[in-house]
Amino acid sequence: MSLTLRSYLPSDAAVITSWLKSEYLMRQWCADRYEHYPVTPEDMNRYSERYIDGQRSHALTMVDGIDIVGYITLRIPADDPEEQRLGFVIVDDSRRGCGLGKALVSMAIKYAYEELGATKVSLGVFENNPSAIHCYEAAGFHRIPLLETESYKCLDETWNCIEMEQHKRIMK
Repeated sequence: MSLTLRSYLPSDAAVITSWLKSEYLMRQWCADRYEHYPVTPEDMNRYSERYIDGQRSHALTMVDGIDIVGYITLRIPADDPEEQRLGFVIVDDSRRGCGLGKALVSMAIKYAYEELGATKVSLGVFENNPSAIHCYEAAGFHRIPLLETESYKCLDETWNCIEMEQHKRIMK
């Protein structure tokens, strides 16, 4: 594999949205950020135009040679540019179990630290997504206890989030 991370292009949307094979998987990916299933390439590009500004938020596509194999976003969650928050993490569903998720997350963390000057990277993940939780733990994230659990209404259920983060290791 020859994995690289590059800026998201509108032409990537058709491939990325094709990985969302069910509304359940789509909601695990985006919670309530998209109103309906299926998410179309046009929906994804409209969302990107509206919310991804290249300053406070970035959308990145992971490629293996010329093949699109992953997508992730980074954003400043508050007015602290030293924190970047991962979101919309997804890899090619036909290549799951090959380490792409960990590679994507690790590359995004490196990008956050080296290119964006972050000292902390955070994310939220649904409790009902054990494979994603395992991926994030394998990439060095740890769970953060919160006083109040963040929850979303998805598919007539209440889905609870786990907050995770990691801090840049400063070498002395």
